[in-house]
Amino acid sequence: MSLPRFYIPPAKWDIQSPVLPPDEAKHCSQVLRLVAGDEVILFNGEGVEQLAIIDAIGRRDVQLRPGEVRDTAPSKCKIGLGQALPKGKNMELIIQKGTELGAAEIRPVVTKNTIVRVDDKDGEKKREKWQRVAIEACKQCGQNFLPSVAAPASLSEVLASVCGDYDLLIIASLQPGAMPLKSLLAEYSASHNGELPESVFMLIGPEGDFTENEVADALSAGAHPMTLGPIILRTETAAIYCLSVLGHELF
Repeated sequence: MSLPRFYIPPAKWDIQSPVLPPDEAKHCSQVLRLVAGDEVILFNGEGVEQLAIIDAIGRRDVQLRPGEVRDTAPSKCKIGLGQALPKGKNMELIIQKGTELGAAEIRPVVTKNTIVRVDDKDGEKKREKWQRVAIEACKQCGQNFLPSVAAPASLSEVLASVCGDYDLLIIASLQPGAMPLKSLLAEYSASHNGELPESVFMLIGPEGDFTENEVADALSAGAHPMTLGPIILRTETAAIYCLSVLGHELF
């Protein structure tokens, strides 16, 4: 049985005197009902985890005895996901699975065919909620690298933010001329002396796909169009599929 895991932000990470944040301490004591003597794992979201033993526990205060510190090797490839906002709770599903599959950052995108609309205030609230989803996913699956989740932004804003930060920029599209993901990776390798990209940012559109103008803007920014085959996938399925293939090919 795996040990309970708790997240401590890097700014509060102290391997000599670890302290759980209030929400994590509450989860430890009131939800999991752990007791003195129980062993736990702490992680900081930047690849470091630490074993610890509970010395004493209250409703909102947990005293910990620090133990072994372990570093987790980073993935060979940094993968970013630009995800058009889906309906309902599907964004939470995408963030959960994206965290499990090793996404380094997730940027929700508002497009012309996006049904969900948010203002700046609601966008920040959603970002905080989604970041918590990523933390919970890390706790459950043993992922020691916490992806950053951005507030919703327009496609142009996302493109401006990521251009130059990634070796390869990909946009999933139903437009003619798109290539399979493995072909894009092979093409990249052929033009870079057999080397695979060390970072990839992938754009996944809404249920109605990106518009022709949006695809054109992405291509102008250096993106390569990608097809996911003859079957039209739901947006959440497309994201999970692409992250899985990239992980298989590049991790």
